[in-house]
Amino acid sequence: MILQTNRLRLRPWKPCDFDAFVQMNASPNVMRFFPSTLTPLQSIESARRLSEELQQQQWGMWVVEEKSTEQFVGILGLQQRSIDDGILTKPFKEIAWRLNERHWGKGFATEAATAVLYYAFERMHVDVIYSLTALVNLPSQKVMQKVGMQDTHANFQHPRLDVNSNLSWHCLYKISKQRWKAQL
Repeated sequence: MILQTNRLRLRPWKPCDFDAFVQMNASPNVMRFFPSTLTPLQSIESARRLSEELQQQQWGMWVVEEKSTEQFVGILGLQQRSIDDGILTKPFKEIAWRLNERHWGKGFATEAATAVLYYAFERMHVDVIYSLTALVNLPSQKVMQKVGMQDTHANFQHPRLDVNSNLSWHCLYKISKQRWKAQL
């Protein structure tokens, strides 16, 4: 499944994406809102898993590429979260992204997220999409707001992070299909 916007293509993974993904995940700047950078092996394992999920489900974490250059921009898409993740008391779909820093500030995350929300609500018939990030991650919160998501004001300590970490406190945003349709 390929999604397209004016400037971007969200597509399945190709072997040539793995190197760009490894480099992106090794950047301290890109990974500043994560517990640590990833080793090349961790990135390759993650890319394989994400690629397989996307292929099997026809939704997941797409590779985002700039149409005009076919350059790897990052990844963006949907992840299935379970009760076992300790975030909500019900399973939910989360929209998430990670972009290479040379593509920041161009509106790519907002543009790609808008396409994924359209796909989730219109093609997958999802009722609500959530997004979460560390409270200190203001750039991602801005993207959430730009695509019409609202802060649930249900901040929480992420169960997989050290309680003493400045990243442990997270915010939770959401958008319903009804709200999304109303803002079109």
